Amino acid sequence: MQEGKALVAKHFPEFNAQQLDLLEVYVKVLLETNKAINLISRKNEDEVWVNHILHSLSIVKVMKFLPGQQVLDFGTGGGLPGIPLAIAFPNTHFLLVDSIGKKVNAVKNMAEHLGLGNVKTKHIRVEEIEMKFDFAVSRAVTALPTIAGWLKGKLKKGHSAKLSNGLIYIKGGDFNEELKQINRAHKMWHMTEWFEDEFFETKKVVWIDLT
Repeated sequence: MQEGKALVAKHFPEFNAQQLDLLEVYVKVLLETNKAINLISRKNEDEVWVNHILHSLSIVKVMKFLPGQQVLDFGTGGGLPGIPLAIAFPNTHFLLVDSIGKKVNAVKNMAEHLGLGNVKTKHIRVEEIEMKFDFAVSRAVTALPTIAGWLKGKLKKGHSAKLSNGLIYIKGGDFNEELKQINRAHKMWHMTEWFEDEFFETKKVVWIDLT
């Protein structure tokens, strides 16, 4: 576990000791919970710090969420990327949702165990949510045109220091055709800009204006 904390500290020197400790506890609880409920692939549990923690924290490289902002993590699964981001931004409010009830319950328990007062969870399909958010985040759950439909009317206009409000999405491979279909302003970053592990070779972070 010490290696994992050192890995995060190397790439995110702005994280303090408490944040690194919380990430370590989260990894322990996630792996323990994963024995009973399949939250992440059991094949790559040994790679959890790279494949799940750094992967989720890639969003921190492109966006510094502000205190009081509301962020939706949809299809959160095992709390990814929402819980690592909530640890990174303790004054930002995160709602973690999933359509699978047992996953939501697991994430709720993990967030409570970690004492994350800025995390709420809800068992709901994203298209049924009636709240409005500054940003939505997620790791590849489906095609971007489908997501654009789900998020219609759920993101409010606004501008932060780095990015205007919208969707910040983690996805691998080539999805240029999907971006053409939705035809909205966007920016893309390759994770190899920040991380050297070969896992990140095809991984990208994309911001899309879906307000």
